[in-house]
Amino acid sequence: MGSHYILGDKVRIYRRENSSVWQAQARLEGKKWRVSTKTDSLAQAKEFAEDWYFELRGKSRVGQLTAERTFADAAKQFLLEYEAITNGERNPRYVKDHAARLRNHLIPYFGDKPLSQITAGMVQDYRIIRLQPNADTGKVPTRSTLHHETVTLRQVMKTALRHGWLAHLPDFSAPYRASGKISHRAWFSREEYKKLYTYTRERAKSAVGLNWQHAAEQLHDYILFMANTGLRPDEANSLEYRDVTLDEGEEGDDPILLIEVRGKRGVGYCKSTHGAVQPFKRLVERNRPRPTDLVFPQDHKKQFNRALTDCDLKFDREGNRRSAYSLRHTYICLRLLEGADIYQIAKNCRTSVEMIEKHYAVHLKNTLDARAINVRRKA
Repeated sequence: MGSHYILGDKVRIYRRENSSVWQAQARLEGKKWRVSTKTDSLAQAKEFAEDWYFELRGKSRVGQLTAERTFADAAKQFLLEYEAITNGERNPRYVKDHAARLRNHLIPYFGDKPLSQITAGMVQDYRIIRLQPNADTGKVPTRSTLHHETVTLRQVMKTALRHGWLAHLPDFSAPYRASGKISHRAWFSREEYKKLYTYTRERAKSAVGLNWQHAAEQLHDYILFMANTGLRPDEANSLEYRDVTLDEGEEGDDPILLIEVRGKRGVGYCKSTHGAVQPFKRLVERNRPRPTDLVFPQDHKKQFNRALTDCDLKFDREGNRRSAYSLRHTYICLRLLEGADIYQIAKNCRTSVEMIEKHYAVHLKNTLDARAINVRRKA
């Protein structure tokens, strides 16, 4: 259906492709002004557009007519505020990821759109376009990638709302989506973990004198260190020797490592188990580092995946793929099975109790007291 004009030709009413809602457009002070009538009824759209135009005319007479802010304006303000406010509290990489999503995807699609025109329908149109296979690679973004883009989009729109550039937030939820399954993170049971580190230990011994001896020894200590600290892989990748301190504790206590962690949530702290001490001492002795050297300067991904394949541990019993992150999950699960306090684990791992209960509770069966569960009231 074509365009319709009211008030002579001062206001144009039209519909966008694949949309049933009428839009209104007018020209005042040398600029084009657009608004959604939010109705699919032509008669109601004409009434709305007429009122809207006279309101614009009134603002123009008193000098209050200013152009509506666009998504690009809000995105610029968001990045300016976010980097300043979260300085030191968020990993700089996290801030850069927001900027990359805006630059590569969100601004090219939403950038010139007035904020009031960004509706739930437009957000869904964006998702559909993003889910089209890439012309060069044939790939489509993962659900996680789209989720992160939606988070960035929401943050920008919330910035606009705070500044009064927007009356309300649109609905960002994905329609037709069933309730997501709560995934149980892939980890290693005690037997599986022992099988893995026994393999890497023997492999490191067999590499003595060969050109890959250093890499094999580093991988073995990496596995032991990660499974006894609960660090995220990105936290371990940025860890420097000066961030790690040996704590002998009081008399009779086992020594542990005190670690200053820099990761996605800024700076946090971690106390390792005793099992991380000897691997770290070997790393120091082997590498003779300066305080600012990285503890794990090499990427162990290929080596680690090979070890998982050789040990037949690449997937858990539910089909979840294991990765270096599984060592963190192993740390959490084993601590829970030993009866450690869930709040202390959450604090030590720089996460929340809710996240641990949501993703790891399935592994708590051994901690349940059967006598407490099956208690019978006396008659």
